[in-house]
Amino acid sequence: MHDADGQGRRLRVVTLVDGIGLAGGAERLAREVVLRLDPDRFEPTLCVSRWSEERARAAAEAGALAGLERAGVGFLPLRRRGTYDLLSWRPLWRLLRDGIDVLHGHKIGSNVWAAVLGTLARTPAIVAHEHTWSFEGQPLRKLLDRRLIAPRADAFLAVSELDRRRMIEVERIDPAKVIFVPNGIPEPPPRGDVDVRRELGIGREAPIVGTVCALRPQKALDVLIDAAAILARRIDGLRVLIVGEGPERPALERRIAELGLAATVVMLGHRDDVRDLIGEFDVAACSSDFEGTPLSVLEYMQAALPIVATRVGGIPDIVADGSEGMLVEPRDPAALAAAVARLLGDRDLAARLGSGARERQLAEFDIGVTVRAVERIYEGLASGLTAAELGAGR
Repeated sequence: MHDADGQGRRLRVVTLVDGIGLAGGAERLAREVVLRLDPDRFEPTLCVSRWSEERARAAAEAGALAGLERAGVGFLPLRRRGTYDLLSWRPLWRLLRDGIDVLHGHKIGSNVWAAVLGTLARTPAIVAHEHTWSFEGQPLRKLLDRRLIAPRADAFLAVSELDRRRMIEVERIDPAKVIFVPNGIPEPPPRGDVDVRRELGIGREAPIVGTVCALRPQKALDVLIDAAAILARRIDGLRVLIVGEGPERPALERRIAELGLAATVVMLGHRDDVRDLIGEFDVAACSSDFEGTPLSVLEYMQAALPIVATRVGGIPDIVADGSEGMLVEPRDPAALAAAVARLLGDRDLAARLGSGARERQLAEFDIGVTVRAVERIYEGLASGLTAAELGAGR
């Protein structure tokens, strides 16, 4: 875009998310992208709709706010406490009315508000971004996508080819608006000096199976725990590490106690040293019922870990069964346990799959690939191109 004197100006972009990205793949991806937008071409602001003193403390401790400031990213926190807390949106409304070029929502709630507020404020370009397929049995969400969000969004981004097809075929969203943008992750920070195994009291030779995720129903961690019960009878010294927090924790702890797995399954909660923990996994597991393109699986690939994951959502698009990992059907703890046991017992196979996964991640799922795709969409829409002209429907 150009000013009246013909000089180029930066596009003003607002990214709308629920949280700042300390947990949860969608929010993390949104933050990683805004941090890397070209500062010569974009003037980004991250708007977090569910802000609180507790979240502010956690963000400060993690250095998230300082990171935004260093990158020149504006930060707009909203203290939304519920669906109908309309007054909390006033700061964003003022920013939109002041004039921005692109409003980019992530996940269903932010997509709804981006569609409504962006339309009322006459924002030139509205982008909706869905991060997982979670609509089975939820007709209201399908209706919101099809009738409210899609007609008002200039582009609707999907994180996997399967999600793109489902949005078109199941939700009946106009194919001319749906664009596949692959998730990507940055290079990890250097590993810390802490001896993770020593801290956790795990012996050097003890096999570790690990997973990193928010403790939500979709992650089907009850299946992983049931698989751990099978494995514990066959593999001496096994430890299963579950890294993350969420509403399912009490139910999962009860399941662990019921199965007598307190010495086998360790729930670590939220950790700031996730990359160090991943480095100690012998096998990484993903037991989800549904997914988009999970960042945790990309991180396992980046670490060259052998992966056992469920054949759901976008996972088969990123992990080729037999060459980059092993895929099993969802809700099958016996199959999950068998695949994990095979990798723990065949180190050559585990190394080969881990190497294949690492090569694939580097080639196709680096954060730079995601950022370049998003930048192209922003500039294309701002210049008057349609999503179809930018590759939608292909």
